[in-house]
Parts: sequence; structure tokens; C-alpha cells
Amino acid sequence: MPSTDPRPTKAQRQADARARAAELRRQQENAQKRNRALAIGGAVLAVLIIVGAGTYVMVQNSHNASTYGSVAYGGLFAFTVAEAGTYRVALGSGAWIDVVKDGKAIESTAHGHGPDCSGVRKVVDFPLQPGSYTLQVAANGQAQLPLLVTRAP
Repeated sequence: MPSTDPRPTKAQRQADARARAAELRRQQENAQKRNRALAIGGAVLAVLIIVGAGTYVMVQNSHNASTYGSVAYGGLFAFTVAEAGTYRVALGSGAWIDVVKDGKAIESTAHGHGPDCSGVRKVVDFPLQPGSYTLQVAANGQAQLPLLVTRAP
């Protein structure tokens, strides 16, 4: 026997999909708020959100604008440096990163990879002075990212 309930219209299905997407984004943003502060030397499994270029502290240059504008996962993480030195950011993926202070990217001094089978895919060194910084992660393919900020040996 056919159902007497009318099928949802295209507009209703689209509204339902938008509502589900908005709820997912709220859940992702809440998860990201829990891990925004990084401790030097402490590895974390960072929770990222789906982002676009408007979410970032800065877009480094026009060459990288497409990276920041792509629909992918990213996030912002604060950390504080107590002593001047070279600090290393290690990631479990090839995501794009910037270390930002006062709206300007810090130039990296070295790039590399972690040891085989370590889970560390990308390592970038930055010369940092004491103060507060933002680690900006962009263009990650997954909603989670293992990362570490530590003083280089």
C-alpha cells in the first residue's frame, strides 16, 4: 500500500543537508577549540576543521593563495616560546604550515622528513625569539593531524 506521506521536495532535502553540514561544522569547531594551545615538546593529535582562505591569520603570498583557498582541513594553534632558538614543527602529513607572529610569517630555516616508519612526514625548523606565536595549518587532507612543536637539538 503506498504511503500517504509526501516525499520531501528538493528544497527541503537541500535545507536538511545544509542543517546537517552546519551541525557538523559546529562540532568540528568545538573540537578544535579544545586543542588550540600547544605546549612546547608535547605531541598532540590536532583536530582540524574544513576551512577556506577567510579563516587564516594570513595568506603568505599570491603563489600560495590557491593552497589556502582550497577546501581542505586546517586550523590555528597558539604556542609560547620562552627561550630564543631554533624550534621544529613536526607533522604527520604534508600539510602547509606557517608560524606567524604579529601577522607576519616567520621564514623557515630547514625542511625535512622524519625517520622511516615514524609517522612523521614533514619537519620544518624556524628561528624564534621569546614570545607568542600562531601555528597555521592549511591544506590537510584529514580532519586530524599529529603534530609537535619542540626545540631543535
